[in-house]
Amino acid sequence: MGNPKHEVSAPDVTTESDSVANEKSVFKGGVDDVHVESAGWDEASTKRLIRKIDYTLIPFLAFLYLLSFLDRSNIGNARLDTLEKDLNLKTDKYQYNDALAVFFPFYVAAEIPSNMAMKRFRPSIWIPSIMVVWSICTTLMGIVENYAGLMACRCALGLAEGGLFPGITYYITMWYKRHECGLRMAIFFSAATAAGAFGGLLARGIMEMRGVGGLSGWQWIFILEGLLTFVVAVAAYIIMQDYPATAKFLTPEEREEVQARLKRDRSSLADEFDMKYFWQALKDWKIYCHMFITIFVYTALYSYSLFLPTIINELGISKTPEQSQLLTVPPYFVACLFCVAAGWYADKIGQRGIFMIGFMLIAIAGLLMLICTTNPAVRYIGCFLLATGVYPNVPMGVAWNGNNIGGSLKRGVGIAMHVGFGNLGGVVSSYLFLAKHKPRYFSGFGVLLAFQVAAVVLSVIMHIYLRRENARRDREYKPPSEYTEAEKLAEREKGDYASFFRYTI
Repeated sequence: MGNPKHEVSAPDVTTESDSVANEKSVFKGGVDDVHVESAGWDEASTKRLIRKIDYTLIPFLAFLYLLSFLDRSNIGNARLDTLEKDLNLKTDKYQYNDALAVFFPFYVAAEIPSNMAMKRFRPSIWIPSIMVVWSICTTLMGIVENYAGLMACRCALGLAEGGLFPGITYYITMWYKRHECGLRMAIFFSAATAAGAFGGLLARGIMEMRGVGGLSGWQWIFILEGLLTFVVAVAAYIIMQDYPATAKFLTPEEREEVQARLKRDRSSLADEFDMKYFWQALKDWKIYCHMFITIFVYTALYSYSLFLPTIINELGISKTPEQSQLLTVPPYFVACLFCVAAGWYADKIGQRGIFMIGFMLIAIAGLLMLICTTNPAVRYIGCFLLATGVYPNVPMGVAWNGNNIGGSLKRGVGIAMHVGFGNLGGVVSSYLFLAKHKPRYFSGFGVLLAFQVAAVVLSVIMHIYLRRENARRDREYKPPSEYTEAEKLAEREKGDYASFFRYTI
């Protein structure tokens, strides 16, 4: 399975003219639709190879992120139990909100160093190690006795978890071609929606353990979910793969083909560790534009994941906290379907920006429904639209930014900048839905609405710029397929500013 199929009539040596003819690309929206594979590999065998990689990597990576998102957002479920009362959290001093917010600065601080460390070291060591640390932090949250202890655990949790999302998104780009990443990132991130749905169901069940061992239900939520992550982290030391060149589940021929595909797709751009590519990322204005789009999207994301149980509890459609937990599940399920479907179709047509704009408009519609009416059913439907509009844009945005950064280290740093700055939205979201503003939360929903509108404007600007820049390069330079390897190597350090690079719009 996955072995190359050799055409009997094909010669063993391909001439340069044949190679150029075979590698002619059709550019549509700035996408290099190269379908030809290496000599000896036909389309069917290549698809089998990609499926083999998919089945080995993606389900496990998605499970890791499910645990990560579950462990950072389960505090929202714990709040519906007696968390605030048992820890004597003062609502007038926003101490619960402080516990939410303090996670994110530490989370952000860890992201760029973590991605650089993963580039320097092995993913199979780095990722499981940070998982062990955050699983311990989650478990310890179940035995804290006061506000200070909760704050300390949330700080440590943010520092430990910070490397996972940017690390895994960067890791995916090291296995797949640019326009194969979107679907994989969408499946990976769909675990966040699954965590929202699964977390509500799990919390509902665990809260029945209230009183066991003299512990409250919220304590068992943290302890059991932390222990689950610890067990998976230990297994990850064995299961986690590194990079294609050393993957044990691939044959030598398959390893060579994966590396060859990536080289063709990345146009021989720089792949070594050199700090000058770090500085290139810091000077690229496009990354900063994506960072602001991301903070607007992530503020809605974290507001939703942290406060959905509270919001639904205030709608008046549930009689108990347990019912509110269960009502959080359906919106996440719908968002998960859209997340994966959008990732697949965006990869298929090779575009990202237009999808992001469309989902932002859906989120705006959901927010208007939450703001403009008191009808519980309409507001609950608004929760569906908000989730559907926000969650798909997280992997879509990372893929859009990552597709347009040339060079391995610059891409790793750029993704970490993107995700890191976006996660500061978690700090903002922590103070948007205060108890004094219930049950309508006008100020919180109003801020989210303004942020979504701003994200639409920036996404339109980026989409137009990239389209025009591709058109300019098409006019002034020859098609990328006509560059020789020597010509590409001469520009390998220019990254996405190389004359043969084309952007994903």
